[in-house]
Amino acid sequence: MSETRSEAITLKGTPFDVKGPLLEVGNKAPDFLLLNAGLEEVSRSSFSSKTLVIATVPSLDTPVCQQETKHFNDAIAGNDSTEVLVVSADLPFAQKRWCGAEGVENVTTLSCHRSSAFGEAYGVQISNGPLECCLARAVFVVDAEGVLTHVEYVREVADQPDFDAVLSVVPS
Repeated sequence: MSETRSEAITLKGTPFDVKGPLLEVGNKAPDFLLLNAGLEEVSRSSFSSKTLVIATVPSLDTPVCQQETKHFNDAIAGNDSTEVLVVSADLPFAQKRWCGAEGVENVTTLSCHRSSAFGEAYGVQISNGPLECCLARAVFVVDAEGVLTHVEYVREVADQPDFDAVLSVVPS
């Protein structure tokens, strides 16, 4: 059973708990098994030759998550050495519909709706309150060897991550 970090995040100032450890730069990134838009299972090793930006968000149906995903979509355009994965508890159908409607083509959306294993391994599984079972906002950069080179847990769910800090460790 994974540890629970009490009041690790806030939503408009109200604190909530999160399950899982705080990962750190230099840690090996946990593997995962998630569903892509084609309903295929993918793991971290599916992207082994690239740098990964893994952005966890509560839901693509919220304005802050949409803005974040669009920002990464635009920032990573033309970068063949980096893959941006946006992970949420949304169903793959909803993720695919949203990306199509918004013209988001440079990120890969992945769904964790079937299991809390990903959220607990990455320390982002919200465990109480109105967003229980969703993921807290965080960004992880994983190099081609599977090592974390950037970790940011965003305390206030309604805030954006530090895009400049993320992109500064991504190869261009």
